[in-house]
Amino acid sequence: MDWLIAPFEVTFVQRALWGGLLVSCLCALAGTWVVVRGMAFLGEAMAHGMLPGVAVAALLGGNLLLGAVVSASAMAAGVSVLSRNRRLSTDTGIGLLFVGMLAIGVILISRSRSFAVDLTGFLFGDVLATRPRDLLFLLVALGVALVLTVLGHRAFLALAFDPRTAHTLGLHPRRAQIALLALLTLAIAASFHVVGTLLVFGLLVAPPAAATYCTHRIPRIMLLAAVFGALATVAGLVISWHAGTAAGATIAATAVAIFFAAAAGARLRTALRGGSRGGPGTGRASGLVRGTRKRVGRAVGVIAAALLLVPVAACGGETGETPAEPVPHGYVAGAEESASAQPRLVLADRSSGAVRILDLVTEEVITQDPVPGLAQIADDGRYAYLAASGATTVLDSGSWMVDHGDHVHYYRAAPRRIGALPGSVRSAHSDTAVAAAVLDNRSTALVDRSALDEGTLTLGPVLDGPALPYGGHLLVADTGRIQVRGRENAPVQTLEPGCDRPGGQTVTRRGAVFSCADGALVVTERDDRFTAAKVPYPAGTTGSSGQFFHRRGSDVLVAVRDSRALVLDIADRAWRPIGPGPVVAATTAGAGTDVLTLDAGGVLHSYDPETGAETGHRALPSGPVDPAKPPVLLVDAERAYVNDPAGRRIHEIDYADGLRIARTFDLDITPDLMVETGR
Repeated sequence: MDWLIAPFEVTFVQRALWGGLLVSCLCALAGTWVVVRGMAFLGEAMAHGMLPGVAVAALLGGNLLLGAVVSASAMAAGVSVLSRNRRLSTDTGIGLLFVGMLAIGVILISRSRSFAVDLTGFLFGDVLATRPRDLLFLLVALGVALVLTVLGHRAFLALAFDPRTAHTLGLHPRRAQIALLALLTLAIAASFHVVGTLLVFGLLVAPPAAATYCTHRIPRIMLLAAVFGALATVAGLVISWHAGTAAGATIAATAVAIFFAAAAGARLRTALRGGSRGGPGTGRASGLVRGTRKRVGRAVGVIAAALLLVPVAACGGETGETPAEPVPHGYVAGAEESASAQPRLVLADRSSGAVRILDLVTEEVITQDPVPGLAQIADDGRYAYLAASGATTVLDSGSWMVDHGDHVHYYRAAPRRIGALPGSVRSAHSDTAVAAAVLDNRSTALVDRSALDEGTLTLGPVLDGPALPYGGHLLVADTGRIQVRGRENAPVQTLEPGCDRPGGQTVTRRGAVFSCADGALVVTERDDRFTAAKVPYPAGTTGSSGQFFHRRGSDVLVAVRDSRALVLDIADRAWRPIGPGPVVAATTAGAGTDVLTLDAGGVLHSYDPETGAETGHRALPSGPVDPAKPPVLLVDAERAYVNDPAGRRIHEIDYADGLRIARTFDLDITPDLMVETGR
């Protein structure tokens, strides 16, 4: 049974399961009336009619759920109005609204280049990214839907079969229609931001439609639809886990498969009944069919209960088994696994030593103990190194990722202070075995990474030059050469060409890069053999760059030399200057994305990396900046972040949408130092 239990040992899959179960129950209540009244087209139209509201909310930086509710409510109101027009059939009115709302949404999206990912999420959702607050919201929505269903049952029933009779009985069919549309709006709007419109519509129609083959009583259809939706959720998550398919789409496909299975079963049952009519033993055959249906029903109930108990079994107690992989896989003590990155900003105030951690997902600001004499900050993707005079405090940000090559795990936990390193750390890089902290005196302190992950600071040897962990070895810049050393610091290979006056260093997916006096040295590894190639600087540029700026792992780097931005594309092995300058900060998210620069006037610019043409600019609210204390410009796969020390705030920039300021985070400290972790 490991194949069945294993997926639900992971926290984010457990949340996806409960989210899917709540959506199944919510959609069963509304979907039953959709199927009984033949409102499937209306359900689909309302699901996709939310797009304009979601688009407007995203463009204004508002709440997507609120935008969806407003748009779906407008759609429902439009349907109510057009349904009174005798010249138009109901389907025609719904079709007009459907096309109109969808067209408005597409027009809004076409005005923004950043909506490709958001639109995918709107259509297909990300059930694996379900958060605890999403579950709470769905639980509240389910409670409201239950109240609407119970109070409006008689009116809904009369409306479904004979509106004139409903009017005669004083059940107010128009009010019942509005209440039914409200129930449908609630189910769709409450569920789409968790599972997307595809899964909402799949669970809204398929399980109730399957249930109608088994019973004709409305309460039983609702109950059975919830069971079928739950079965589709559990089976879809298991299939998705083992087959590597999209979870939401797999659940929707499973729900549709259950419908066709129910339809085939009903057809077979009808054939058996028909074949036994008029012959001997007809009564016994009918009794056999009825008995078989009862046994099948009981079996389905047992299977459903067993499948729904799977996550409980997965969560309860110790299994007694030892994890097969040495690298954390699905479980890390004291941490919670998530389906997507959980980025955080570690912020610090030089003057006061105050430290804050800004969670970019929850927007929570976590206060840390101050570090007196704080001068600079570095990070290795998880740990922040807060350097003061003579010592560096190592802070676990509580957000990190584990890359297994073919897939990635994301984790979040409470931040914690680990300890202090002797010396002032200016940069840091690490892999699963060792963390290399480069000090101001150009030596490198090695730290046991596995012990660090357990909360213990275990120091290793101190190397004479800047070092990088790469390819299971250490690359050390020493005496004008890059040496390849083993984990025990034993020499393995000396690389040519040399690297005089090494400056910054970093690791990309295509190799390790050192900044040297005459260019960048790119080191690559294959089958434990290392090779190096020099990429000379553009004409007129001399001296090594002190730091590379880029998205972690990206193979496109930016260096700021002589107040201008230089872009190094590792794939092309070439530098190119970008923008006219002078530049106080620059970075890029990687191949195919614009290069971002910030000038002394506080204007953010974006440039096409191929042509060098400016693609946009925006003056930041912070205004002119001090070139002696330039702001920090960070970038990840979706957003860029600029600190505003004078205004005590952080600006989140949507660089794919005309440098739009997506969010602004106000702080109680002066955030003049900043790093990002969790990517």
